[in-house]
Amino acid sequence: MNTQQFEKWSPWLLLFAVLGLWQLVCWAFNVSEFIFPSPLRIWAQLLEHAPTIAGHAWRTYWVTMAGFGLAIIVGVLLGFVIGSSRVAYSAVYPLMTAFNALPKAAFVPILVVWFGIGVGPAILTAFLISFFPIMVNIATGLATLEPELEDVLRVLGAKRWDVLVKVGLPRSMPYFYGSLKVAITLAFVGTTVSEMTAANEGIGYLLISAGSSMQMGLAFAGLVVVGAMAMLMYELFSRIEKQTTGWAHRGSQGV
Repeated sequence: MNTQQFEKWSPWLLLFAVLGLWQLVCWAFNVSEFIFPSPLRIWAQLLEHAPTIAGHAWRTYWVTMAGFGLAIIVGVLLGFVIGSSRVAYSAVYPLMTAFNALPKAAFVPILVVWFGIGVGPAILTAFLISFFPIMVNIATGLATLEPELEDVLRVLGAKRWDVLVKVGLPRSMPYFYGSLKVAITLAFVGTTVSEMTAANEGIGYLLISAGSSMQMGLAFAGLVVVGAMAMLMYELFSRIEKQTTGWAHRGSQGV
């Protein structure tokens, strides 16, 4: 196996090594399934409750994607405004940083009062927790546009809007895709947290139900499904990034 093949398969090799060690620890110390289920027990529960888990997973997925889509729209718009104006950058960025420091789980009870129990709080929690990385990366990509490059474009007759749209935004695309890969994982966290306290469906609700009935294998199976969905979306954005911003990865491709 050459270096490139090893790099390709290394995540799977690491995963199987961790699972194998996990299983051995459970066997060697006879760990109770009610405390810390083994990978085989989690797999058995995943198969046994597959229809139920699939229903909850679908609900978590589409709610997450709804909140994430809203985060992309708001994050890009705010990032464009903040990154294109020094005044906006100085005024808005500190406030957004302070807002991002607030624990988003604390907003769930407020959202329940405003929108009731259901999809509303989950979508908005996913949005609140995931829009900030998108906004920051778009703003950074625009705000760090080289002054020399902007001066040359101005001399050539380009207006401020032309510089931002035709140069700034394309230059920000690697930042944008990087933020998507971070934000999608946060969006799943937000949805799951909201479902644990303000929903009667979804993986978060499944975790609470399984925990209250001491079905720890089922609870871990739900966590595995959330992790798998987040990983698949991360990989999707990685592939799109490589297809659309190959110019930004010349060094890694050996060109």
